[in-house]
Order: sequence, then structure tokens, then C-alpha cells
Amino acid sequence: MTNPNNATITTVHTAEFTAGDALKIPTLRILRDDGSLYEGAVAPDLDKATALKMYDTMVFIRVLDERMLAAQRQGRISFYMQCLGEEAATVGSAAALDDKDMIMAQYREQGALRYRGFTLEQFMNQLFSNEKDLGKGRQMPVHYGSKDIYYMTISSPLGTQIPQASGYAYAQKLRGLNNTTICYFGEGAASEGDFHAGLNMAAVHKAPVIFFCRNNGYAISTPANEQFVGDGIACRAVGYGMKALRVDGADILAVYQATKMAREHALATNEPVLIESIAYRLGAHSSSDDPSGYRSKEEEEKWRQNDPISRYRLWLIEKGWLNDADDKATIETLRTEILDALKVAEKVAKPGIEHLISDVYAEPIPALQQQLDDLKAHIRKYPDAYPVTAGRLD
Repeated sequence: MTNPNNATITTVHTAEFTAGDALKIPTLRILRDDGSLYEGAVAPDLDKATALKMYDTMVFIRVLDERMLAAQRQGRISFYMQCLGEEAATVGSAAALDDKDMIMAQYREQGALRYRGFTLEQFMNQLFSNEKDLGKGRQMPVHYGSKDIYYMTISSPLGTQIPQASGYAYAQKLRGLNNTTICYFGEGAASEGDFHAGLNMAAVHKAPVIFFCRNNGYAISTPANEQFVGDGIACRAVGYGMKALRVDGADILAVYQATKMAREHALATNEPVLIESIAYRLGAHSSSDDPSGYRSKEEEEKWRQNDPISRYRLWLIEKGWLNDADDKATIETLRTEILDALKVAEKVAKPGIEHLISDVYAEPIPALQQQLDDLKAHIRKYPDAYPVTAGRLD
């Protein structure tokens, strides 16, 4: 039988349903909570320098998150988002990539950014939106971006980066580049229309993109079991005709291995792959969220035993690559360095007001220039309401 509909046709003679739970995707686990390997598991081939860079990045992000959430509570920055409990997912996946693979993040992937080389000063400049910020102060905190290290600037609306990643990866293929694009998003963003459009586009046009879904249990306050009844997110990829992997997102060795495998497949076949990371969001959704309103302390404590940093630390110590005493000293040093950098960045001047309209067009159009002129006139009229900006208009 010819098949113009591109669907597999198997003939039956009595009607029968295919159940929604017919496809069960297993979860890759390599590292136990005590730092030992599961029976039959094989650790990926990591050299000591890479393994320690992965660990140092996770620890840096944990300390940065701790310090900057406190800074937000003190009123020093306006907003913050932690990746507490998901450090292994973002760092392990970034470590498996080439430095010129494009990263399109959602907003909880500061681990991938740090692994690529984003400096402490660059983090602070963005968080304080000062004149040294690469984004010229036009983004809210944690909306990072860096052209130099192939990290696309983050957008607030959920899911926008998913079809963009499909298009970018398709362009990589057309240009003959031996690189892929990784696109991070949460399971809540997988409920957006852009998710379905982006995956279908990548599958049909054979774009070498890795879709990395962080299924952390909650879309802000909505638990996963109120978002969908299917077997997570990975099974949706199969429906679009692409390969899928599910991984323990608190197991950095498993995340690294899964991402390395996905990258190799994407480049060898020019086909997309979806990875679903299962790792509980230990912190609040953001500094504006209070998780006590929708989940219990007991639930949080249960998952806290699954800490990705502790698990990986034990494995490194067992291999003789990490000394526990030195590790504690490093954490204290980091706390000092981050606090010192914070104090410097918060005193740096804000960007000039002209940057509100720069980079929109090669040359500001008359309408934008008029709006800027009107704004300056308003500030001059009410200088007491804008004490910092009023003196820097010319």
C-alpha cells in the first residue's frame, strides 16, 4: 500500500486503542547518592581537569545563587533566580558540547554560562545593569548573553528560544558547520505552542539541535501532574519522529554522557534529539515566589537528599581528584570573592540613557529619537525624581 501520509500502517481487523502509557522511556542513572556507580554502569571518559572544572562550576553557581538571593532580599538587586538542585543538569550538558555550539537558554542555566567562561565580573555587571553590562542595562537580572562564548541572550517569554534554536541549527547545517545548538527549557515551557512548532520544524527539516528539557517538577506553582498526564516530556519527541533520552538531572555523569551521545547523533545524522532531565527544583521559582504556598517542607527535604553537588563530590574524592579540606577552603574563598565583586559592581554607574535606543536600528529612526528627547526633557523637568540620571543627560 502506498502511504502519502508518512505514517506507519499496520493492518488490524478489529478496532483497538493504543494507550497513552504505551511508551515508557527509562531514566539513565550512573552515579548513586553515595558517590558510587550503579551496578553495570560505566562512568564517561573524563580527564581530571575537565572533571574538576565541572565540579568547580557547580560550586561557583551554588555560592553565587546563595549570595545573590541574599542581595535581592537586601534590596541591592531587583530579581534573582536560582538553579538550586539543577546544577548538574546545566553544567554536565555544557561540558559535553564544543565551545562553538550555540547555547539558547531559558533562565536557569547560569551553570552553562559559567562553564563557557563567563567571568564573575560579567555576572555582577549584568545583575546590577551597570554601564559595563554586555546588555547595556536593558535586561532584568539573570537575562544573560554573550556573543563571544556563543550564549544567546535570554528572553523572558517562555518558549521563544525553541523555534529559534531549530532555525539556528538548520542554518548551521546549511553552512556546513560541525556544530550543534542546545536549547534549554522547563517542562512548563513544553506546554507552549512554540515547543510543538519548534520540535516539528527541527524534525521535518533535520536540524542538528539538542532540546534539553529541565523537568524539575513545577512550572512556578503548578506541579507536573497538573500540567500533563503523559509520561513526562521525552515521549513527545518520539511523536515528532526524533530520538529521545531521559536522564537523572542530579547525576552529572549521566547528563554528560547523554548530552555527548545526543551531540554525536545530531551531527552524524543532522537530526534533532530531545533530552529530558529529571531533577527537583530545590529553591523557589524565583525571588518573587514563595513555594510554601504550594509544596511542603517535607517534600523539599526528601529531595534535598538527592543533592547533585554532594553526589559528585563523593565520586571525585573516591577517585583521589578532590581533597575535602581544600574543597571547604575553596568555598569560603568563593564567598569572599563574590561579595567583593558585588560591592564593586553595585557602585559602577548605570549606562547612558542614549543606550535605550541604540542597537535597535543601525541609526536611530526619527520616532525613537523623538521619544528619547521627550524623555530627557521630562527628566530635566523633574530632576529630584531622577537624581542619578538627571546629571548624566548630556
